[in-house]
Amino acid sequence: MTIQPDQICFGLSSQLDKESLSCFLQLAGRREFADFFAARLSSTEIDTLVESFMVLMRRHLSEDDYHRLFLQDTAPHDH
Repeated sequence: MTIQPDQICFGLSSQLDKESLSCFLQLAGRREFADFFAARLSSTEIDTLVESFMVLMRRHLSEDDYHRLFLQDTAPHDH
């Protein structure tokens, strides 16, 4: 099931949290929003956001997952 932005809701169930987060991240990743929001953040806020996100990615993604899914790098790479 894929939810729509007006259906985003957190705290009711694990499944809804995961679907809501997926939708939320997709909205945040749209170019127009990302550029607009990034321009409003201070350097400290940027560092905090990136570090928090990277901690979670390191915890939950393998190096291959990171390259393939996040960087969209399809070429083999050395470990």
